[in-house]
Amino acid sequence: MQVPLLRLQCGVNSYDWGKVGHDSAAARYAATTATPDFSIESEKPYAELWMGTHPSLPSKDLATRRTLLDMVQDNQALMSTEITERYGGKLPFLFKVLSIRKALSIQAHPNKKLAEKLHARDPHDNHKPEMTIAITPFEGLCGFRPLAEIAHFLNAVAPLRQLVGEDVASQFENTIRGSEDSEDLAVTQRNKEALRMAFTSLMQASPESIEAATKELVAAAQSSPDNFGTSARTPETNPSNPTELAAVIIRLNEQFPDDIGLFVFFFLNFVTLAPGEAMFLKADDIHAYISGDIIECMASSDNVVRAGFTPKFKDVHTLTEMLTYSYAPIGEQKLEPSDYPYVVLNATAYSSASSSVLYDPPIEEFSVVKTELKRAGAKTTFDGLAGPSILICTGGTGKITVGHKAEEVKEGYVFFVGATAECILESTGDGTFTTFKAFCDLTGKEDMVNGH
Repeated sequence: MQVPLLRLQCGVNSYDWGKVGHDSAAARYAATTATPDFSIESEKPYAELWMGTHPSLPSKDLATRRTLLDMVQDNQALMSTEITERYGGKLPFLFKVLSIRKALSIQAHPNKKLAEKLHARDPHDNHKPEMTIAITPFEGLCGFRPLAEIAHFLNAVAPLRQLVGEDVASQFENTIRGSEDSEDLAVTQRNKEALRMAFTSLMQASPESIEAATKELVAAAQSSPDNFGTSARTPETNPSNPTELAAVIIRLNEQFPDDIGLFVFFFLNFVTLAPGEAMFLKADDIHAYISGDIIECMASSDNVVRAGFTPKFKDVHTLTEMLTYSYAPIGEQKLEPSDYPYVVLNATAYSSASSSVLYDPPIEEFSVVKTELKRAGAKTTFDGLAGPSILICTGGTGKITVGHKAEEVKEGYVFFVGATAECILESTGDGTFTTFKAFCDLTGKEDMVNGH
């Protein structure tokens, strides 16, 4: 019987939006397990480290160079029979590290039904809910803003209103007025339809009108940053930090000149995450990442529909048709972690404020545990799970033990832990030993199988 602990070699993708050279955490982590001919190029952007069985960039067992997919298909006990059968012998999640230097596309991921329709032109037919956990300070866009905020910007940002169109903007304002926060289902559906019409009208603006509107928008951000995006008419909804807003707009225009994304910004929540904070994106949620290093976990798919901040194909029609047009404040976009109950921290760990916290989104494919051991000798013991795990170290040094097998752990090291295996982590250095462990355990999530 193979010991269910494999150290993985993981590949890194180079996209233009990635951080450059050694500034990229994704590149630094990849370099710890890469093939001998891999070296970080000082002027090359490195965007994504992939950990999993996805065929686009499959992880490999470092010892044998066999793909992780081959390993788990040859030995179903590594995944568990139930997960092997349910997910076709593949890992149900894709685990990533992203290093973001400039914005990556305004996008959404299709739900399963739409993904199957798109499958005719895209080889990936799975949905792609995903979770983001900040490693460094992060900026992004996530979900539609509360309706009152959108109405505010339609009044305060003249070039935005021009692109949406006076008639459509007025119709949106008249529809939502007095019912922005209503929980009545019929009213909510009416508001969503008004939002859909306004957003679709914006997305259908001509390149010439976008270019002209951008000049006006950026000029306002540069000349009057202290009151950018504010309105005397609706002061109660003025942005709390106009100068920050102006700076972000100027920066985004430098990255993607005359892009519709500059105006989509005013429809979406601008989210900042401190290290350790997280957000969850359901399928059909519109979002974009702007800057930072993050841990990302998603259903194993590469399905993306893009509509801004990208040189790739923009499918505006599909995007505007697929969105749910749900709207909510920033706080509702974030995912609060909770204490992870299936771990034992030894006394040394407790006394040094070590912790294991669980990020548990409402889907069956994955959850993530972040563990911090604050001093040498601190130790955690994870109960065996009824499914597979992938663990990455993002700081410090330590040791991982599964059964009779123990391995050294350093920053960037990645391990696969098989189903039912008890896993012990121990810090061996003076600094904080930090790991993130993605896993699939269907226990307690059976009620989510058909609903998400």
